[in-house]
Amino acid sequence: MAQTGYVYGNTVRKGYELPGRYERDEYQRARDKIHSQKKIEKALSMDAPYVIVLTLALIVVLAMCVSYLRLQSEITTRIKNIEVQEKILEQYVADNDALESRIDASIDLDEIYRVATEELGMVYANKDQILTYEKTPTEYVRQNENITE
Repeated sequence: MAQTGYVYGNTVRKGYELPGRYERDEYQRARDKIHSQKKIEKALSMDAPYVIVLTLALIVVLAMCVSYLRLQSEITTRIKNIEVQEKILEQYVADNDALESRIDASIDLDEIYRVATEELGMVYANKDQILTYEKTPTEYVRQNENITE
């Protein structure tokens, strides 16, 4: 596209082209196009240090991702193991409670009292038969023989 010159005044109906401008404009556009292509190629080209840094960054990111996935897997495995152990504990607690209930139901305290008092002749101790020993936290009491009065 050629540039047009201007004529000042109110009688101008159409602009006219300046001589010699057309060849220079085409040359300038072609030169600008080549220059811009060189800039694009230079921007897109990767030199060795850039490629090395980019590769190292990629390796670090991949290592972090693998480490994260390994940790996540480990945590999931441990959580599942904890859930299994909690279920086993719940079963043990339920079994223990059932056994305790059966033991409590099988013991008849009235029968024990009857056998002790009637058949064995046992009686409750009087106040003067009870001996109390005071002990401090650093000492202990050891009974070496039966205590009789």
